[in-house]
Amino acid sequence: MAQSGIMKDDVQAATDHVIGLHDVSFSVEDGEIFVIMGLSGSGKSTAIRTVNRLHDITAGTVVVDGTDVATLNKRELEHFRREKMGMVFQHFALFPHRTVVDNVAYGLKVNGVATDARRRRALEALELVGLERFYLSFPRELSGGMQQRVGLARALAADLDILLMDEAFSALDPLIRRQMQDELLAMQGEMLHKTILFITHDLNEALRVGDRVCIMKDGAVVQIGTPEEILRDPATAYVAEFVKDVDQGRVLQVESVMTPPSPFTLGTTVGEAIAALSERGSAFCIDDEGRPVGVVTRDLLAASHQAPVESVMNTEFGVTTRSAPLVDAYELCASGDLVAVVDDKGALEGRIHALDLLAELGEIESKAEQVKAADPSVGEARL
Repeated sequence: MAQSGIMKDDVQAATDHVIGLHDVSFSVEDGEIFVIMGLSGSGKSTAIRTVNRLHDITAGTVVVDGTDVATLNKRELEHFRREKMGMVFQHFALFPHRTVVDNVAYGLKVNGVATDARRRRALEALELVGLERFYLSFPRELSGGMQQRVGLARALAADLDILLMDEAFSALDPLIRRQMQDELLAMQGEMLHKTILFITHDLNEALRVGDRVCIMKDGAVVQIGTPEEILRDPATAYVAEFVKDVDQGRVLQVESVMTPPSPFTLGTTVGEAIAALSERGSAFCIDDEGRPVGVVTRDLLAASHQAPVESVMNTEFGVTTRSAPLVDAYELCASGDLVAVVDDKGALEGRIHALDLLAELGEIESKAEQVKAADPSVGEARL
């Protein structure tokens, strides 16, 4: 019925069966954080649970490193789960009667790892998540955020290639949730380099954590793309409705709004600067190594035309990098002055003006409104 085009709710009304997934297809690259995002009932958790076959599929294939999971017998499936992937749950799933270190080491114990080895690996995993001092505590003695860290440490201790994280941070308070996101990204960037499938119902979290994001609705894929692609080019009104509530500054990077610097060099005269500033209004002055040393504006060029620009330039200005989140540039742009974008050696490679920043954010809002206006189903987006 689904393949013939009948909608999910109509199938359920006619048959009392719920379509979990229909025509869902995606691939995840090695070392990527791939986020599946959607509201309750969208099929996101069902999708991730087909990867380790907690749910069987009735059509199609699920292939992990060349293995078709659907073809595995019971013994092969148990081995596959133990050797290939770990899972972090929303509600921690800790044993209340076991200490923290024993909870973390439990999967290793099931796999027959010797006592000394599994304890060492458990302590190493606890150190990664900052809980090594609590290794003899019991779960009831920890906060919710700390318990979630224990769940993450348990998955890390197994040192498996793939992590499945099913709404792992959803039960946490907002501040702790953000801290866990920060810690996950830091660990992934510095030492883990795991392949992570991450499930969430929060688009802000999805766009912040994911290298790519898959948005689902009613058991189907709506859009797959990088955070910036989804923010800049929502595929449907459903996505556009979500996008308008996103903190854009935490998704976009500085390079998305920076413009070519077109700087002056030291020794340029005021007269030469006036001629060059006719259209730009302001510009940076750089030293012999390309590093910004000041800002020249038309307001400062009342001096003799033969004077060097360094005698009239403003040496107070903000500095950022192209990979910094755009939100970091908000305060720098607040004064209305230019902000320098520099590389890792301090050389100037771009500039930001407050007007450039506002124009970028306004364009994203405008695009989302255009997509919603063109789609009559926009009313279905907010539940």
